Amino acid sequence: MNPDQLGYYGDYGGRFVSELLMPALIELESAYGKLVKNKEFLKEYRDSLRDFAGRPTGLFWAKNLSEKWNAKIYLKREDLLHTGAHKINNTLGQTILAKWMGKTRVIAETGAGQHGVATATTCARYKIPCTIYMGEEDLRRQALNGFRMKLLGAEVVGVGGKKGTLRDAVSESLRDWAKNIDNTHYVLGSVVGPHPFPMIVREFQSVIGRESRMQILEHEKRLPDAVFACVGGGSNAMGIFYGFLDDENVKLVGVEAAGHGLNTNLHSAKLSKGMPGIFQGSLSYVLQDNSGMISDVHSISAGLDYPGVGPEHAYLKDTKRAHYESVTDKEALDAFQELSETEGIIPALESSHAIASTKKWIKKYNKSGSSPLVIINLSGRGDKDVAEVQRLLDL
Repeated sequence: MNPDQLGYYGDYGGRFVSELLMPALIELESAYGKLVKNKEFLKEYRDSLRDFAGRPTGLFWAKNLSEKWNAKIYLKREDLLHTGAHKINNTLGQTILAKWMGKTRVIAETGAGQHGVATATTCARYKIPCTIYMGEEDLRRQALNGFRMKLLGAEVVGVGGKKGTLRDAVSESLRDWAKNIDNTHYVLGSVVGPHPFPMIVREFQSVIGRESRMQILEHEKRLPDAVFACVGGGSNAMGIFYGFLDDENVKLVGVEAAGHGLNTNLHSAKLSKGMPGIFQGSLSYVLQDNSGMISDVHSISAGLDYPGVGPEHAYLKDTKRAHYESVTDKEALDAFQELSETEGIIPALESSHAIASTKKWIKKYNKSGSSPLVIINLSGRGDKDVAEVQRLLDL
């Protein structure tokens, strides 16, 4: 589904920004609308996805896990992309877009650091200086990614104090952009923020779903019973969901971070526990108190501890085309270890939430006497998380 002219998906989306940012958003919308019809731009993007990022990614039959869980499970291997996650699909598109728009500087926010690394990587590739904003707490948890960004030539700026996370990084990026709109493009990393960002990011990530649909038909001669993906802001989930939105018999499941539990204040489950509200440029589900103040959030995964979610996810929730579950820190840690031991694949903690939710869903499905066919979007690899998991498990 595409948004209406004002950037709304049903009741959600829009542009809620200062007047300073409106010219930049209008310029971006106009440029994107023209360039996605430009054959040379599209060729440069598609060639870069293939030759630089490493697409297409495989759809891997997880035979050992399938036998263990009594299902047929496929993993969409976005973890095998250059930089280790799905983020480069979007950063390549937006960095090339910035180049064609004549922008000489790029900024970005990052949570777990994967978007920051991908942005720094593509900016190095296209010789564009970049500044990455990252919460201080996320920099602690993801010190390796912080160093990788610097190694790639980016300026890395910690924000938000000792508890700073993705929310603080987005806010600082928007402030920077408002001051430097003439020469700077903001490579927003998820399907959040003001229009046209949710649409642009989803379009660049939709390659995941298009490939997955073709691949599962090649492997199994039929569509899956369900597709699972983790949801922070929601880009990897929208990317894979988009290939199956018109297939009503395919269940789409987004998995949020339940943290210490939904009955606590230490979670990031905005679609399960949030309310509609305006946050960082758009109207969507947001974790907030009764006064509308944005709540503090928590997840073991730096990429999921964000109080908002993309407006298209809010629309899919309300229309019941997608379903949203949640997984605790402990369940995600268990899934992290189980996939590592069972298949020899170390997943990102973000992706581990999707794995844990799939396991619970399969147990319910098996009670009907059937064995389901499932795709899990393995949105990133877990190298970045190993030190933090070691600390938490004291291994």
